[in-house]
Amino acid sequence: MDRLEGRVALVTGAASGIGHAAVVRLAAEGAAVVVADIQDGPGEAVAEEVRGQGGRAVFQHHDVADESSWQGCLQRTLDEFGRLDILVNNAGIGDVATIEETSRDDYERTIAVDQTGVFLGMKTAAPALKESGHGSIVNISSIFGASGGFGTSPAYHAAKGAVRILTKNAALHWAREGVRVNSVHPGFIDTPMLAAVKGTEYETAMIDLTPVGRLGSPDEVAACVAFLAGDDASFITGSELYVDGGFLAR
Repeated sequence: MDRLEGRVALVTGAASGIGHAAVVRLAAEGAAVVVADIQDGPGEAVAEEVRGQGGRAVFQHHDVADESSWQGCLQRTLDEFGRLDILVNNAGIGDVATIEETSRDDYERTIAVDQTGVFLGMKTAAPALKESGHGSIVNISSIFGASGGFGTSPAYHAAKGAVRILTKNAALHWAREGVRVNSVHPGFIDTPMLAAVKGTEYETAMIDLTPVGRLGSPDEVAACVAFLAGDDASFITGSELYVDGGFLAR
């Protein structure tokens, strides 16, 4: 399938988990991909994986909370591939602390990465995406951007909820300028972020709360990202796609 042939994508948080899967899927569908992450070794490995499969990819060290890093990442994209058509704002961090346990520094760091990083990405990439003529932004939010979850991780919930509404705001702003903006809301996905709870009662609870009775895979999220990135989704903007095994249908 080559529905993204000739397109260029930039994926943040691309060294592992959903970001890694998104890079591989976008490249498999024909896109050239900039693999952006603060993890140099794993990020380089993802880019090499794509190249080994006959795709086009480069790694760029990138801190999404740093505006100058965004400018450098966009310039690298343009230098390497000459354009930008797809931005996937995937980078994120989280924790399981309660509101009493969360320090201000920890709260602000999560907001900086999970929320401000998305804002900076859209702002920085806007001119190139508008020039593309069929620009697509996919912001990775979460089921916890639309629910209170377990009453923990207040910064993560606040940030992901903000991404949900920021997506709609940007979609309306760019609706007549050829840039679509949508959010994807993964449920409990089997990624390295869940490594600490594998085999514990927390994993059991996640599965029990998911109507289909299992964790999702990064590839299942990546398939939705690829759909929203391309022309098959040309009349979809400002939407939120839940990839959660039915969690929010309860």
